Amino acid sequence: MKWLDKMERRFGKYAVPNLMYYIIILYALGFVVEVVSPDLYYQYLALDAAAILRGEVWRIFTFIIQPPTGSFIFIFFSLYLYYMIGKMLEYQWGAFKFNVYFFSGLLLHVLACLVIYVVFGYNLSYGTMYLNMSLFFAFAALFPDVQFLLFFIVPIKCKYLGYANGLYFIITIIAGFIVPMGSPTWVSLLNFGIVAMPANSVAALVSFLNFIIFFLTMRRNRFSPRDIRRRHTYEKKVKVAMARSTKHRCAVCGRTETDGEDLEFRFCSKCAGNYEYCQDHLFTHEHRK
Repeated sequence: MKWLDKMERRFGKYAVPNLMYYIIILYALGFVVEVVSPDLYYQYLALDAAAILRGEVWRIFTFIIQPPTGSFIFIFFSLYLYYMIGKMLEYQWGAFKFNVYFFSGLLLHVLACLVIYVVFGYNLSYGTMYLNMSLFFAFAALFPDVQFLLFFIVPIKCKYLGYANGLYFIITIIAGFIVPMGSPTWVSLLNFGIVAMPANSVAALVSFLNFIIFFLTMRRNRFSPRDIRRRHTYEKKVKVAMARSTKHRCAVCGRTETDGEDLEFRFCSKCAGNYEYCQDHLFTHEHRK
């Protein structure tokens, strides 16, 4: 994606590194809000088109704090899962492109919410479900062989979970436009958690489009999780090596500036070559010819 590469060269310095770390903090804050005051989120913080048009523009940003689950049992697993997914995507694409993917999904959610309200008349209180699913789709496409423990027991590859969720999205998108509300088919779909409404179809489609656009443009740069881990380990070792590198070393005793804050080093003008000595050997060393 040449235009995105150009944007990265120009604006990459403004990207937020380790973005998912801060998102997880917001999710944890949202979980506390749900525990302390369950109605507070939907009354004042959720993505509500009617409220936004009344002037409550902060909802465009605050809706992001809704956690992936409200369960005390699964909240820690969910937060760790999405943190891991976000970090792997950032290692794969780089901080800037991951920022673009996440925030473009955020923007598309806001636009979809407003369009649904204006066109269909539905005022849905949006959360982060479709946004999180967009992250999961990208992860499943890039790392299909990563295994999860379904119900903490059954090992299953990520790609199969991606297929199942993709099928759920496709049915949601199609059913919302063709299944009459209140019909037996509509009730049957509702039993499986699928609300066949045009508004839901648009919301699911927006999330799916965000994934499709990025996947089709990024697929040629796929790495395995092992390659990502190796690259990350290499970068850490380079940083450690750079931190340990020294600028001064005595040619006699081998001491460096890390051996003492009071050490001073000077070059000897009488030695043939660039030889540096500490203050203890500057005047006592044997000159090199």
